[in-house]
Amino acid sequence: MTDTPDLALPSGYTDLLSELKKRVRDARIKALRTVNTQLIELYWTIGQTVRAEQEKQGWRSQVIKRLLDDLRKEFPDMKGLSARNIQYMTTFARTWAQGPIAQQPAAQLPWAHIMVTPSAIVGG
Repeated sequence: MTDTPDLALPSGYTDLLSELKKRVRDARIKALRTVNTQLIELYWTIGQTVRAEQEKQGWRSQVIKRLLDDLRKEFPDMKGLSARNIQYMTTFARTWAQGPIAQQPAAQLPWAHIMVTPSAIVGG
C-alpha cells in the first residue's frame, strides 16, 4: 500500500472513510452471526440424525466411531467431530427435539431496525 501523506483529500473523505469502516465492521459481525447460526443448526441436525439411527437401529459406539472417522476423512479441517461432541449434539437434539432451534426472523433483526422513535408514535 502506498503512503501518500501530501495528498490533498477532498471534502467529505474522512466521513466517507468512517462510514465504509462501519459497513465493513457491521458486515463482519453479521457474517459471524450467520456462521454461528449455521453451525448450531448443523450440530442439531447431526444430533437428530444420529439419535434417530441409534433409536431405530441400535447404533453402538463402534458405529459412531466409524461415522466420525469417515466424517473426519472427508472434512479434515473441521473441528468438533469427536465422540464427546457427538454425545453433546445428540443431547442437544433430544432436549430441543421439536425445533426450530434458531430465532424467528424478527428476533434476528438488530434493534435499530425495529425500534420506533417517540416522535413517530405521537405523529411528530
